[in-house]
Formats: sequence, structure tokens, C-alpha cells
Amino acid sequence: MVLYLRNLNQLWGEPIGFDDSQLAAPLGPVITDSRKIQEGSFFIPLVGKRLDGHLFLEEVRRRGAQAAVVSRTNKFPIPDDLPHWLVEDSLQAYQDLCLLYRRQLDIPIIAVTGSTGKTTTRELIKSVLAPLGQVLSSAQNNNNDVGVPLTLLSSKRHHRAVVVEMGMRGIGQIKRLSCCSNPDIAVITNVGSAHIGLLGGHAQIANAKCEITQGLRPDGVLIIPSGFPLLEQAVANTWTGRVLRVAIKGYCPNTIFLGDFDKSHSLPSADLTGSVDLSKGLLKVGDLCCKLPLEGVHNALNLMLAIAVAGELSVPIDNIQNFELDLPTGRSRRLICDQFTILDETYNSSPEAVQASLELLVGQPGRHFAVLGSMLELGEHSIRLHKKVAEYVVSLGLDGLVIVGEDPEIEIMESIAKSLPRFAHVALPEEALEPLVDWLLPGDSILLKASRAVALERLVPILESVHL
Repeated sequence: MVLYLRNLNQLWGEPIGFDDSQLAAPLGPVITDSRKIQEGSFFIPLVGKRLDGHLFLEEVRRRGAQAAVVSRTNKFPIPDDLPHWLVEDSLQAYQDLCLLYRRQLDIPIIAVTGSTGKTTTRELIKSVLAPLGQVLSSAQNNNNDVGVPLTLLSSKRHHRAVVVEMGMRGIGQIKRLSCCSNPDIAVITNVGSAHIGLLGGHAQIANAKCEITQGLRPDGVLIIPSGFPLLEQAVANTWTGRVLRVAIKGYCPNTIFLGDFDKSHSLPSADLTGSVDLSKGLLKVGDLCCKLPLEGVHNALNLMLAIAVAGELSVPIDNIQNFELDLPTGRSRRLICDQFTILDETYNSSPEAVQASLELLVGQPGRHFAVLGSMLELGEHSIRLHKKVAEYVVSLGLDGLVIVGEDPEIEIMESIAKSLPRFAHVALPEEALEPLVDWLLPGDSILLKASRAVALERLVPILESVHL
């Protein structure tokens, strides 16, 4: 898994400022952040909305950069002693280099996308593949045009598999990520309403998620949950290879937010079906019975996707008892406070994620309270989807609800949810404490869920300090 500088000529032609001996050197660490350049690093300057990495060419040479690529449109001085290749677009060059490196990797590459559950499923896959040896996965939010190449270029000889998460901000992004990573296995967790404001509708979201098949190897496999008509249609239009479908018995992933679809549409049956006993926290798949590492039937389905990946790679999973999951704070986090429980889901929010979290909440013992805030990036669908969330809250019969914010969406939620036995509307997360303290009794559970911009995580340490 070693690339030499001369290998890069096949990507970008003849370089500037090299002699033959230099071209025989191994490629150094590929760096896009000039602050991280060390002696022998290979620099790729990226152009962002506010900053152009070409501005730092002089600095990276002083720091000992081995070489660089430079966009032909660059307007900043290029040091005379900085060997470099001229390229049309530095980001595309970065992804081309990623693909060249990936083709040297004789290990399975697993790509994961979906409207919700990407990070959780990524970490579950990493955990079930542990018997292979050390598995590399995307760190934090390295799931975009920069982060996916960064992950793959970080793989070393000791890694036995790589799991890359692929996020989406618009049409074409997942296609680029799939094409530069050339995965052996692709996983789509679901199709939901996240980013519907950017793409316009659920069908468009399904099409965008299926872009993950664009770079999928022809002999690879696409793994999806069964029961999504829009996803099935998109798969049929984009992928002619093998598809493996998983399901949880009695669980229908078609949520209340997907809108109308043709009920007569015939859907393929699942290839792998599990059953869940939530009271015992167990998942049973054939002869396998394992403890659920995360609560909720939606997370059981994510685990089914991971089990399917393990099966494809002939990894034994019958002895898995301890899962090592590196999830961000504010995701699938249970906090036991002074005689009450906090379900901390403050990391982000979308309609389907709220639904899953609410279902988890009402499955807890005792009384059930929620603190909810706005869900962003829903565009023209925003009012309707917030209304649906409020209606769902009422249908579940929650014991109390606090909504945070002052958007029009919050106002429509208030008009519906104020019929609950206990209701409050506050402007800031910290202000939710006052009604909650009045309501809470020993044995109660509270769900906290909103988009990142609401900063609902500020409420967590305040609640943790409460004594009933």
C-alpha cells in the first residue's frame, strides 16, 4: 500500500520542479490543512467559500512539504522550490488520489449512507467486524468530499477493513464519494426527510442515497432495509447488481412522514429477518441471539444491517457480547440523574429521528416528558413536518412537553401540543428547566431532541444538577 510520487503522473501528467530521484520517493502523508504540514507531507490546497488553501503555499514549503498540487486558476505565488503538479481542480485531484490509493488496498471497503442512523450503523459495522482485526472507520463527521478521502488515505497495512460514512448536502455528492472509494459493500440505512429542503422531496432523497452504487464494485452488494417503496424504485433505476434486504419482524420502517405511496406496490421480501425482545434487550437472528448495544427497535435494524455486512465477509458474529461504539455526545446517550432519566439525543434532529426517539421514550418505565426544538433544512415541507411531529406527540399521550424556540414551526407545534396535560413554550434551552422541575417526579424519563442550531445540549448539565 505504498504510492510513489512517480505514480501520480498517471493522474496529472508531468510535474514541475522534480528530478528523477525525487519522483522515486514514496508519497508522504497527504494533508489539506496547512497548519498540519510537517517535513515530507504532500499538500493539497482546497478552495472553500471563505479561504483558499493556495494562500499558504509559501508557508507549507517553509514547513518542509514534499510537494503539492496547484489548481490552474490559482492566483497566489508558487514558491520556486516547491515541486508541484498543475491540476484543473484541487478537490477533484484529492479524490482522484484517493481512488488511486484505494486501488492498492486489498481489504474490504464498506460505505454507509442514509437519512438517519449513518454514524450508529458505521460504528456497529466496525464493531461486528472486529474479529477480522483492526478496522478503520470515519472519525466524527469526516463524511464529506474532504473527510472520505481523508479516511481512506489514513488506512495502513495493519487495517483489515475500512468503513466510510457518506453524508449528503446535495445531488452528486454521494456519487463523488462512492466513485473515489470504490466500495465492496454499500449500506443505505433508510430514506427520510433530512435535507428535504435541499432536494425537494423523498423521491429525490432516495435517488441521492442510491448514488452510493455509482462506485460500488460490479461484484459488490448493496444492503438495505426492506419496506421502502421509494428506495426500491431508486435502486431499480441505478443498480443491477446484488441487493440484500434486512428486516425486523413486525417493524415497518415506513414512517408517518413519508407521505402517500402506492400501497399496492409489491415489495421484495427480506433476505435476513430478525426479531427483537425490547423488554430483555435482545435481538435474535436465526441461531444468533445477542444483547442490543443500543436501545430502540430502530437501532436493532441498524444492527441487522451490520450483521448482514459481517455475513457477506464471512465474519463470525455468534460470540459478540461487547460492542465498542464511538458515538458523538448527544446520540443514543442515557443519563441516570437524581431519580429520573435523561435520553440525550441533542446531537441533531429530523422528523424520522424524532419519531424513533419518541418511541424509545414511551417504552421507558414511569412518566414521559420531552423537550423538542426545531428541525432544520426541511424547506417548504417544514411547517407540515413540524405539525406532524406535534400530532404524533399528542397521539403517544406524553405526560408533558416543552418546546424551545420562536420559529413559525414552533408556533404550529404549540397550537397542537398545548392540549397535553402539561405544556410549556420557552425561547431558550435553559428556560426549559423551570417547567420541568415543577413536573418531574422520581422514576420519570425526559427526551431532549432538536437540531444542532437549537443548542439543546446546554440543558443537559443543568438537568444533571437537579435534585428531586
